[in-house]
Amino acid sequence: MNIEKFLVPEGKKLNLENHPTDFTGDYTDKKQAVEDLKKNVERLAELQDVLYAQNNHALLIIFQAMDAAGKDGAIKHVMSGLNPQGCEVTSFKQPSPEELDHDYLWRSMKKNPERGRIGIFNRSYYEEVLIVRVHPEILQFQQMPEKLESDPNIWKKRFEQIRNFENYLSENGTHVLKFFLHVSKEEQKNRFLARIETPEKNWKFSATDAKERAFWDDYMQAYTDALQNTSTKNAPWYVIPADNKWFTRTAISGIIIKKMESLDLQYPKISEAQRQSLLEAKKILENE
Repeated sequence: MNIEKFLVPEGKKLNLENHPTDFTGDYTDKKQAVEDLKKNVERLAELQDVLYAQNNHALLIIFQAMDAAGKDGAIKHVMSGLNPQGCEVTSFKQPSPEELDHDYLWRSMKKNPERGRIGIFNRSYYEEVLIVRVHPEILQFQQMPEKLESDPNIWKKRFEQIRNFENYLSENGTHVLKFFLHVSKEEQKNRFLARIETPEKNWKFSATDAKERAFWDDYMQAYTDALQNTSTKNAPWYVIPADNKWFTRTAISGIIIKKMESLDLQYPKISEAQRQSLLEAKKILENE
């Protein structure tokens, strides 16, 4: 799979219309993709084990998307083989009063993964240049120091702040991958209807979700602007086709594997003193 197809090049203009939501690459059916995902999950488990043992790098994976694009399912399936001890998923909801009293990056900073671990953000600080941009009244409600009417460059400034933050993470050993799950408006409608018609999925649907569809074009513009202004070499964005969940999950897993394989992960080498200690321990155990 040519994952460069999904990459948003740094400094380049982005047109989401050039990224088909139903793209499935060379796959002609779901079966082969599911088999490849299974292999990828096994490979990810192997790489995570070395990442954890080496304890030099951390990996932060960010998922952003419109509602019903499949973020939860992608995280569940792609990360299904990982050791929970070395992985943490954080879902960012509406900010709490404490979080509103801090800068917009504060709550994310607290959840950054430690070295040796994988952190997954289900939504993130990018909400502050997405939903807040589509609904500017939220910015006023949050009593932020930036005011839209007095600071027309607020989004440009936030993009710069985010780029600087992600570069800081990268320079300190935390590698950042960002996925935008690109679902079509029609497919989102079908998934919303399925949630309404399936009792076990009713809890996942809110009437607000349907109302937000009226702002679809505004969201697409906000995503376009955010992705093209914050996709960098150290923290790239990937636009992943999301109409077919089986392809979405396979593509994401392949990109994560390629990133982890590029880190030159190795199990720690022990010293000669440690090796002698192991041999002595072996003798004791064998002579019991």
